[in-house]
Amino acid sequence: MAYFANRVVAITGAGAGIGRELALALAGDGALLALSDKSAQAVAETGKLCAALHSEPLVTTLDVTDRAAVLAHAAATVAHFGRVEALFNNAGILHVGGVAESPFRDFEQVMDVDFWGVVNGTKAFLPYLQAAERAHVVNMSSAFGLVGVAQHGPYNAAKFAVRGFTDSLRQDMRAAGGVVRVTGVYPGGVLTSIARSARVAPGIDAAAVARRFEERVARTGPAAAARTILRGAARGEAKVLVGLDALLVDLVTRITGSYHERVLDMVFRS
Repeated sequence: MAYFANRVVAITGAGAGIGRELALALAGDGALLALSDKSAQAVAETGKLCAALHSEPLVTTLDVTDRAAVLAHAAATVAHFGRVEALFNNAGILHVGGVAESPFRDFEQVMDVDFWGVVNGTKAFLPYLQAAERAHVVNMSSAFGLVGVAQHGPYNAAKFAVRGFTDSLRQDMRAAGGVVRVTGVYPGGVLTSIARSARVAPGIDAAAVARRFEERVARTGPAAAARTILRGAARGEAKVLVGLDALLVDLVTRITGSYHERVLDMVFRS
């Protein structure tokens, strides 16, 4: 991926899953990395793996819901490397639960991480990215940012919000001269630990959620997902679909229009 070689790249949620695989792929391609994650132990491990690939990253423990900390992290990244040219807003959590049974706090927590985390990261890094010769923002939404499904009210809301924010940002950056490219990423089921740490509404069996996700939903490995994302970003794609399931969701919603709910209802209830 020569597109990212010798460029300073910040990745949130770099401690595991897609974030870690993005870091490893970029380290192998010669990028300079600023890695962050809420888990100090996890992001330190990712840092060690990248260092073994001859890329010594800046490693930071970061809660993306802490706006002041995110702003400080962006400034520290530029202070350390002298610049920053790409941002992957990858940090996120999964929530399972419908609108009726999910408390207000569930909505707030998911929005804080999955939506406001993206806004915080983008706003913190954007002034520095706009000062670069060429730069890129990559925001992680979900296949559930393309279609609403039962039992995912808070998660759907957050991921749809990321989609709208990303599309609007892209238009802003085009109007500003196109120095900053913007890519939205829509993964289907990727086999990471996200389901094991998922928040659930009262009455939902968290262990059963994780088991179903890993056995029946997740079909794409995190390394393959990272390769797809990096390839799409390098091509300047506005929307990157990760996994056959995401491709099918996108296709069905576009072809069937308002009837897509009946089609997808059969799929997600099977």
